[in-house]
Amino acid sequence: MTQFLPPNLLALFAPRDPIPYLPPLEKLPHEKHHNQPYCGIAPYIREFEDPRDAPPPTRAETREERMERKRREKIERRQQEVETELKMWDPHNDPNAQGDAFKTLFVARVNYDTTESKLRREFEVYGPIKRIHMVYSKRSGKPRGYAFIEYEHERDMHSAYKHADGKKIDGRRVLVDVERGRTVKGWRPRRLGGGLGGTRRGGADVNIRHSGRDDTSRYDERDRDRDRERERRERSRERDKERERRRSRSRDRRRRSRSRDKEERRRSRERSKDKDRERKRRSSRSRERARRERERKEELRGGGGGGDMAEPSEAGDAPPDDGPPGELGPDGPDGPEEKGRDRDRERRRSHRSERERRRDRDRDRDREHKRGERGGERGRDEARGGGGGGQDNGLEGLGNDGRDMYMESEGGDGYLAPENGYLMEAAPE
Repeated sequence: MTQFLPPNLLALFAPRDPIPYLPPLEKLPHEKHHNQPYCGIAPYIREFEDPRDAPPPTRAETREERMERKRREKIERRQQEVETELKMWDPHNDPNAQGDAFKTLFVARVNYDTTESKLRREFEVYGPIKRIHMVYSKRSGKPRGYAFIEYEHERDMHSAYKHADGKKIDGRRVLVDVERGRTVKGWRPRRLGGGLGGTRRGGADVNIRHSGRDDTSRYDERDRDRDRERERRERSRERDKERERRRSRSRDRRRRSRSRDKEERRRSRERSKDKDRERKRRSSRSRERARRERERKEELRGGGGGGDMAEPSEAGDAPPDDGPPGELGPDGPDGPEEKGRDRDRERRRSHRSERERRRDRDRDRDREHKRGERGGERGRDEARGGGGGGQDNGLEGLGNDGRDMYMESEGGDGYLAPENGYLMEAAPE
């Protein structure tokens, strides 16, 4: 398509002239050739110095060594300063040390905010004070934390020495001691390597709890009070813990008792339901037995109403119980009630083993045989003695043969009733 463009536009797409070639000014690094190739150091060994003439190597100081050196130098400087100050220290010629040394009390560990008037109020309880000198720094002018109190009487100083040690002033417990610079020979202050006396040697690891006071009962009472307070707090904490444990145990017991009560209620409801079902079942069985007994009574009444049994009873002759006593009327000793009991007994026996059922069946058969024999004998006796009654029970003239026939027929599906000669069904097994 570009061939159809006009010449002025085609000139825009025309290529430029090629770049002219210019030769390089020098050779490239890989094209250069070294006139002197690399060589070893063997030609220069003769220029080295002799190791025997070399100085020994210098060893640099480590950080630990430098710190130890500085500490040692500091100790040495301090010892020199202490020796210099000891030569110049003379407490008896000190212009700041005024008054009687045996009436002066030294008080240390004082709060920096405590004023001279506050110290006076605290220590005037032991006696009248003559002078209080609080020590200040010469460079900054701030208090150094200790002071000297001069009493008017020596006994007041002794009283303060015994009772004021450990007293809390402005939140800090002060340390009380006598002025030992002018009273104890050879004693030095702490800045010169000394201390506050034999009972004030320094920190808690070397210092005893109480100073060598004559009356230490107050400190003992304070310690006992502190110990009692600590024991009381521990006992209260233990009581709180025990109370919390009892509370948790009681909650657990209540929770378990509630669960047991709930379970017991559920079981009682289940037992009551089971009892109700069993009661309904028994009542239904009793109703069923009563219904069956009523039906059996109706059958017995309907079967013997028109026979020969009614005539002797109406005529006042011999009673109609010729047959076995177990099959007479519904009101006899072996009537439907006895049959119902036999059925219940047989139902219970059905759950036993086959051997027990066979044994019970044989026992019942022997019992029925005996009942039949007694009924046959009674029927024959009445037939012999009551011939004028005109009773026809179907067993006259049978004698022993009739008894044998009755006993033989009993072993089958039923037995022959002597009252009317009908074949009666045996009791269900």
